[in-house]
Amino acid sequence: MRLRDCCLLLGVLLLLTHTSHQQNNPRKKPNAKKDTQASAALEDLQKQIKDIVVELNLLKEQQALQTVCLRGTKIPGKCFLVDSVKKGYHTASEDCIAKGGILSTPLSSDENAQLYDYVRQSIGPDAEIWLGINDMQTEGVWLDQAGSNIRYKNWKLPQPDGSSAENCAVLSGASGGKWLDEKCREERASVCEFNIV
Repeated sequence: MRLRDCCLLLGVLLLLTHTSHQQNNPRKKPNAKKDTQASAALEDLQKQIKDIVVELNLLKEQQALQTVCLRGTKIPGKCFLVDSVKKGYHTASEDCIAKGGILSTPLSSDENAQLYDYVRQSIGPDAEIWLGINDMQTEGVWLDQAGSNIRYKNWKLPQPDGSSAENCAVLSGASGGKWLDEKCREERASVCEFNIV
């Protein structure tokens, strides 16, 4: 526990002891000015406690994220965690969201290369993984999981070629990290990505 937290806790205990002592000692007459000061001090302590709780929750979230990243691999700004169990696109996406991430979505050729290397080392050289990219809403308009148009593309030409039958993207190890469009109900491994600060 940090020094600030200990001091705050000590202050709360002293204030509560003082307030309790005043309430249990009927000989002293209540002082309105002291009551106002005590009330203001109590409100200030309550605000500080709320701030500490928020900070503690953020630290817990960062620790959980670091634990996830330790099991996977880190790149600048994010980390990847492989799931070698093959599943459909929607199930893989839901599983990543439940862990606090999303299906991996490379934003540059460098990120794509790092993801490809991680997949080759974790699953195997010919593995295919789901990417967080699909054209389910409008054929030919590939969006990320936030619903934004993707700016970086790494299709293995003549991909995407599946028309309305193949609406989900995979990164193909056998194609050197190039992307293919696939039927979303096919089962593939996946890599969740987590943004880190």
